[in-house]
Amino acid sequence: MKTVQIKATGFFEMLKLRDTPMWEIFSQMIDGEEKELIFLDDEEKVLFSYVLPDSLEKLNADREKFAQEYADKLSGMN
Repeated sequence: MKTVQIKATGFFEMLKLRDTPMWEIFSQMIDGEEKELIFLDDEEKVLFSYVLPDSLEKLNADREKFAQEYADKLSGMN
């Protein structure tokens, strides 16, 4: 599995500037091989990682799962 390191600050700033969802960028990175995306802070420390699946179908399943978990967390805060 290939590992891709991403500077989180720059990545999320790019998403804002382009007004592009993170999932759209992830979909463009799919090439039939799983990749471990490692998000780093400005000091090169690992913030989190995500295994980018090898297909768009699996990515969409991850996106739906993430959306549900995020909604659950938000509802728990109220």
